[in-house]
Amino acid sequence: MTSTRLASRLTSRRRPEPGRRWVRVVMAVLATIGVIDTASITLNRWGVIGNLSCPGGAEGCDKVLNSPWGTVFGQPLSLFGLLAYGAVLLMALLPLVLQGESRTSVNRLSWWGLFLLSAGMAIFSLVLVGVMAFQIKAFCTFCILSALLSLSLFVLSLIGGEWDDTGALIFRGMLTVLAVGLIGLGWATSLNRPESATGPGMPRPVLSASTPATLALADHLSATGAVMYSAYWCPHCHDQKELFGKEATAKLQIIECAPDGRNNQAALCATKNIQGFPTWEIKGQLDSGQKSLAQLAALSGFKGSLSN
Repeated sequence: MTSTRLASRLTSRRRPEPGRRWVRVVMAVLATIGVIDTASITLNRWGVIGNLSCPGGAEGCDKVLNSPWGTVFGQPLSLFGLLAYGAVLLMALLPLVLQGESRTSVNRLSWWGLFLLSAGMAIFSLVLVGVMAFQIKAFCTFCILSALLSLSLFVLSLIGGEWDDTGALIFRGMLTVLAVGLIGLGWATSLNRPESATGPGMPRPVLSASTPATLALADHLSATGAVMYSAYWCPHCHDQKELFGKEATAKLQIIECAPDGRNNQAALCATKNIQGFPTWEIKGQLDSGQKSLAQLAALSGFKGSLSN
């Protein structure tokens, strides 16, 4: 009789496991989609793969991903999303492949990990959506997908976990939400540059001083009909101009491609099929990406010295 009762108790305790198992599988599938999403963006930003086809229009994705909020510690923000989705994938699958006592202990710990990590991801995603809506004023389909995945993972973690102590669940969840929310808002605010310095739709001012070499190269590029296609919000375009300096930049032929940019020629950029910024047109050939002064000299046939 005792053995029968013991078996009955063990069976009743294990009964919910199949339900949690399917939740883990669904979370693993969503995390895999998140890994693919963020890995594609990261590899694109690293220059490993070419331009991404962004559903809903490449303009919004370029504007968001190349904004000041698209980089953290010099690395694409998507890289940290990739690491987060990878951790979710690992925690979702690990208890499914383990056996014995290790499976039992890892199972419970992983639910807490999934809950806290997905809560942080969901809150940070909401901060990013707010930044896109109110600061960048553009939307990236890849980023919206990531936000939906994060929210879905959070809901699934609530459904799948064994939450006997709801008080601890609420307390830890609130701490995570407050910590990530405050850090995220602080980070987003610190990168906010008021438009009053240049006006809406205007690029950041170039602060570096030009040299005789950069002035000579700029004169040569202008004389040979070289064109730089740019967008006011593009940090790489700004860095390109800083290489020339303020005075030399004024000599370059720079075309604004952003539809909401001041004095833009978006129609011309569309005709040229400009997909990345900056893009140089030199001797009738389009070449995308920021270039060194030596590269521009070689492409344009500049024979002068680049030494100051």
